[in-house]
Amino acid sequence: MGLAGYAPGVIRPAVLALNTLVATIGTVRFARAGFITWKETYPFIVLGLPLSVVGGATHIPAWIYNPLVGALLLVAAWQMFRAARSGAARDISVPAHPPLGPSLLAGGIIGFVAGTTGIGGGIFIAPLVLTFGWLGMRQTAGLSALFNLLNSAAAFVGLWSTTPIFPHELPWWLAAAAVGGGLGAWLGAKHLAPTLLRYLLAALLLTGGLWMLSISRS
Repeated sequence: MGLAGYAPGVIRPAVLALNTLVATIGTVRFARAGFITWKETYPFIVLGLPLSVVGGATHIPAWIYNPLVGALLLVAAWQMFRAARSGAARDISVPAHPPLGPSLLAGGIIGFVAGTTGIGGGIFIAPLVLTFGWLGMRQTAGLSALFNLLNSAAAFVGLWSTTPIFPHELPWWLAAAAVGGGLGAWLGAKHLAPTLLRYLLAALLLTGGLWMLSISRS
C-alpha cells in the first residue's frame, strides 16, 4: 500500500482490518490443531490489549511513520533469521510457558507499537519469543495469530474514534486476504517445517522493511 502511494491515514485502518480477518482464520486453525493454550498466551495479552487501543488512537505523521515501520520490520527480520539458524534445537526443548514478567513487558510494548503503526503485533512478537526460546515454532505461530487478532481488533477500536478513511478496494483485499490466510494457516499448522516457516517470515519482513524505507526517501 505504501508503494502504491496510499497515505498512512488510509494504510492503518485498512491494514488493521486485514490483520483482524487473517488473524481470526489463523487463530481458529492453530487452536483446532492444539497449538494455542491459555498459559502460553495470557501474559502477552494482559498489557498488550489495552495499550494497543491507546496506540490505535495515536496519530503519527507520514515522515515518521514510514521509516519507523521500515526499521521495525528490519529488526524483526534479523531476529527471525537468527531464530531460524538456531531453531532446530529450540524446538526440541522449550519451557512449559513463557516467563511472566518479561512476557507482560513485551506484550505491552509490542501492543502499543502495533496499534500505533497498524502492523499486527504478532510480526514482532514471533521473533522475540523464538529468539529467547520461550515457545516452539508452531506454538509461536498460534500465539502470533491470537495476539494479532486481539491487538488489531483493539487498535481498530481506538482508531475508530479518529474517523478513519477506508480505500474503496478494501472488500477485494479482504477477499484475497481470506484466501491467502486460510491457505497459509493450513500450511503453517500442519505441513511446513518450522525452520522453513522462520526463513519465509524473515524474507517477508525484510522485503516489507526495505520497501517502507525506500518510500520514506522518495
